Amino acid sequence: MKPHRVFASGVARIGMDKRSDVRWVAVRGGIHDWAIYCGKLEQSEEAIKNYGDKILTSHWIRKLVSCDDEAFAMYRL
Repeated sequence: MKPHRVFASGVARIGMDKRSDVRWVAVRGGIHDWAIYCGKLEQSEEAIKNYGDKILTSHWIRKLVSCDDEAFAMYRL
């Protein structure tokens, strides 16, 4: 996979109500790593990739992108 490429995306509810819905993108990094960024529903994938907030909790990382321990170890915190 080429660096800086979105390889998964979606919408998730991170709280109890509709206002907590976010759009997220999983991105391959510039080196052998990856990360998930989130933003507002109306933002494009490209905008979220470039300016979104990084997901830092292992619960949400594993919930959004199914990954084994080896792949999880490559997540850029």
